[in-house]
Amino acid sequence: MTYESTPWRRTARSANLLGPTGDPGVTIFEEITGLANKHHAINLGQGFPDTEGPQEIRELAVKAIHDGANQYAPGSGIPALRQAISEHQNRYYGLKIDPDTQVVVSTGATEAIAATILAFVEAGDEVVTFEPYYDSYAAMIGLANAAHKVVKLRAPSFAPDLDELRAAVTDKTRLIIVNNPHNPTGTVFDENVLNEIIALAHKHDCIILADEVYEHLTFDSPHIPIATLAGGFERTVTISSAGKSFSFTGWKVGWASGPRELITAVRTVKQFLSYSSGPAFQPAVAEALALPDSFFTNFSADLGERGAQLADGLEKAGIPVMRPKGTYFLVADLKGQGVESAVDAAKLMPERIGVAAIPLSVFAHQENQSEYASLLRFAFCKKPEVIARAVELLQNLPGELAK
Repeated sequence: MTYESTPWRRTARSANLLGPTGDPGVTIFEEITGLANKHHAINLGQGFPDTEGPQEIRELAVKAIHDGANQYAPGSGIPALRQAISEHQNRYYGLKIDPDTQVVVSTGATEAIAATILAFVEAGDEVVTFEPYYDSYAAMIGLANAAHKVVKLRAPSFAPDLDELRAAVTDKTRLIIVNNPHNPTGTVFDENVLNEIIALAHKHDCIILADEVYEHLTFDSPHIPIATLAGGFERTVTISSAGKSFSFTGWKVGWASGPRELITAVRTVKQFLSYSSGPAFQPAVAEALALPDSFFTNFSADLGERGAQLADGLEKAGIPVMRPKGTYFLVADLKGQGVESAVDAAKLMPERIGVAAIPLSVFAHQENQSEYASLLRFAFCKKPEVIARAVELLQNLPGELAK
């Protein structure tokens, strides 16, 4: 194996993590966070909440630690959590999931994504994602030495062109990755798009990876899991986590569910990644999944209000916004401010505005980044008073960009 083909280097290149000299350097995420910290700016770049999850759930984790839940959990997850996941899928979506054979608990959704890609994708296979995409997808596709094909999501709707989707999926396609609700754009795919993905998976004999971590964070309409649609379940590995639904991003408790043969393959790979994790967190997450409907609806409604608060503020400043239908994120367009590069704008904002955001182009293939050059992603999973202060500061953005 040559130096150029080492897996870490291939992965870094695929995920746009290589520096200008070709060596792994500081990513844009690290750079913007560093600038935000240096200038004491409000960080709307990172997608993590600044509030804690439910107190009663946190206390369960503390009690579990005191009670001795500190050694390895079963590789597939503790039975109580697998049962809770099964009941959740039935309660919300009518999916009948066997907790013993059709569920595996992972170290966050990211590990479940990695295990799924490594379980089904081999060198030379093709994987289709929607662009912009969560950077983990590209990294793992690169590690599998597969070809990464994209279907572009274009502003302002960020809805995929179905003809482009049909052209992207071929007999070489092994996996279609569907992130719905979608990070980083905040869009939610409609049923026509989901049905087309299912039809293509059957036509070309490939598998669907449904990344649905934002399943409870939609604002206009209920989430539709692709596994609930006709022909979807038998070809779909559905992934979710406690991080987004309960504001426990640091607990890193995720899971995958689906047909027995697919989950068996995912479990086989997963056991050689982390094997198991979070023994004290898993029982707490099991209880969280049983929280009343009001918890989920109130959380989503509150988050939607904060998104609208930020969107209103940006529009008041004269900056168009693609209002999200779900997730933590919204996208704003600086093109009307004469901005050629949102990357440059993002780097100056922490110091000159006091607010940090992430350029959308970093979530795209390098050759496609110009299509998203003027777009910025803001995270609004912050306290209302933090959003209010950010809105106040963002009124200065047009003037600073004009300098």
